[in-house]
Amino acid sequence: MDVSAWPAGVPRDETVDAFVEAFQSLGFTLCPDDALEVGYEKIALYADGKLPKHAARQLLNGRWTSKLGPLEDIEHSLDGLAGALYGSVVQILKRPRP
Repeated sequence: MDVSAWPAGVPRDETVDAFVEAFQSLGFTLCPDDALEVGYEKIALYADGKLPKHAARQLLNGRWTSKLGPLEDIEHSLDGLAGALYGSVVQILKRPRP
């Protein structure tokens, strides 16, 4: 999430809770799993402990997409980015597709 466009009223903390709250301000709700749901877009939040490291968006085919710095977007499995660099998936959020 671009912190220069951080949602008003959400603490500008670099914590999982603050990032969840930021996504909730955009209409996302907590979701118990990463299963593909027709009509919904999902976001996976990766963290190392309580420090958010990355977010990925689920594609219509059920796989996930990520922007890795200045590189092109990549398509991957949900666990494809888990590890020392991005941490692990700590929360899935969803909202109805626009």
